[in-house]
Amino acid sequence: MAEKIYWNKEIETMELDKMKALQSERLVKQVRHVWDNVPYYRHLMEEKGVTPDDIKSIDDLHKLPFISKADLRDNYPDGLLAVPKSECVRIHATSGTTGKRAIAFYTQKDVDIWDECVARAITAAGGTKEDVVHVAYGYGLFTGGLGLHGGSHKVGCLTLPVSSGNTERQIQFMQDLKSTILCCTPSYAAYIGETLQEMGLTPDDICLKAGIFGAEPWTEEMRKQIEASLGIKAYDIYGLTETSGPGVAFECEEQTGMHINEDNFIAEIINPETGEVLPEGEKGELVFTSITKEAFPLLRYRTRDICILNRKKCSCGRTLIKMCKPMGRSDDMLIIKGVNVFPSQIETVLLKDFKAQPNYQIVVDRVGNVDTFEIKVELTDEMIGDTIKSVSELEKKLSADIVQILGIKAKISLVEPKSIPRSEGKAVRVIDKRKLV
Repeated sequence: MAEKIYWNKEIETMELDKMKALQSERLVKQVRHVWDNVPYYRHLMEEKGVTPDDIKSIDDLHKLPFISKADLRDNYPDGLLAVPKSECVRIHATSGTTGKRAIAFYTQKDVDIWDECVARAITAAGGTKEDVVHVAYGYGLFTGGLGLHGGSHKVGCLTLPVSSGNTERQIQFMQDLKSTILCCTPSYAAYIGETLQEMGLTPDDICLKAGIFGAEPWTEEMRKQIEASLGIKAYDIYGLTETSGPGVAFECEEQTGMHINEDNFIAEIINPETGEVLPEGEKGELVFTSITKEAFPLLRYRTRDICILNRKKCSCGRTLIKMCKPMGRSDDMLIIKGVNVFPSQIETVLLKDFKAQPNYQIVVDRVGNVDTFEIKVELTDEMIGDTIKSVSELEKKLSADIVQILGIKAKISLVEPKSIPRSEGKAVRVIDKRKLV
C-alpha cells in the first residue's frame, strides 16, 4: 500500500479531543481580539448579553451572535477591521448586493495561513514540489487565482499564473510546460476539455493528472465528464472571500466530501429559520467561525450554504470533519460562472434604467457545462411605440450596467408587456434550470 502523504500530518490527523482543545484555545483568544478591536462586534455581543469572559471553550460558541453578509455591507469598507490598516498587506472582495463589494482584509499572517490551507488541498490532490500547477482561476479581487497561487508556492510547485481565457493558448502552455495540476472553475475545466477535443488532441497529449475545482456548483456527472475529457482526477475545494478564500475545505482521494481545516475554522450547522445548532449528520445552514484570522475575523458567519457535516472515518487517514457539497442556499443568491449574484443587484439596475418598478425574470441554465444567464424584462406600455433602435440601445445600456455591478455578462431580453407569468403569491423572479445536485 502506498504511503499516505499529508502537508501537515499533525493537524490533518489530529485526535478529536486535541483538536477541540486547540480550537477552544484559539476561540477564546479570538473573541477577546474582536471585543477589544471591533466596536460593532462588541455592540452585537453586548446586545446578546455576552462578554469574552463567558467564552471558555468551543462549547460556549453558541452564545455568540451570528454575523451575515448584511453586516459586512453595513460596515463597508472597513468597519469590521480588527487591526490598523497599516498592518494589512492585501484585500479581496466579493460582488456586492448594491454595487458595493464586501471587502476582506489580510495581514501577512492571514495570507500565510491561507497558503497553508491551500497547500494541504494541493497535497491531498497528489501535489508535490515536483508538480507544475496551472492556475486558470481569475486573478484580481476575487480569491481564486491568488489563493491557489499562494498554496502552490507553499508546496514548492512550479506555478503558472495563466488566469482564465485564451483557451487554445492555455492548452499550448500545458503541453510546453507539462502542467500536471489544473486549478480553475469546473465549468472552465469542462470547456478546456471540449477545446482539447476540437483541437484534435486527447488527454494523452497533455500531462495533467489532477484538477482542483471550485467557486461554483458542479455535479458528480460533471466531475466524471471532466475527468474523462482531461484524463485526470477532479477534486473539489471550498472557500469564502469573507473567511479567506479557497482552502477553507478540500477534497481528498476518497471524493466523498471536503475536509474542513478545523485548526482555523470552526464549522456549525444551524436551522436557518431558528438559528438552533443542529447535531452532526443533519442538513442545515453552514456557519463558520475564523479562529486565526487577524485582520477580518468573522465569528459565526452565516454562509447561507445548505449542507451536512460528518466525522465518518475517511480512508485517507485525515480526521478533519467533512462537509458535503453545498446542496442549495438559504437565501436567494445564485452562483453563476463562479460569481455571486443576487436578484436585488439586478433589480437595482432595472429600477435605475427603467425609472419604474420593472417586471423581470432571471433565467439560468447550463449548456455544455457552461452557465447561461438571461434577464427577461417587460417593456412598459409607453415603450411599445419606441423604435427598434431605442429598444436596442436600452438593451445595451442594461447589459453594460449589469456587467459593471456583477462583473459578468447577461443576455438582456426586452419582452412584451404582461408576457412574464404573474403569481398570486411571491413573484417568481428566478428560474434556475441547472441540475446541480
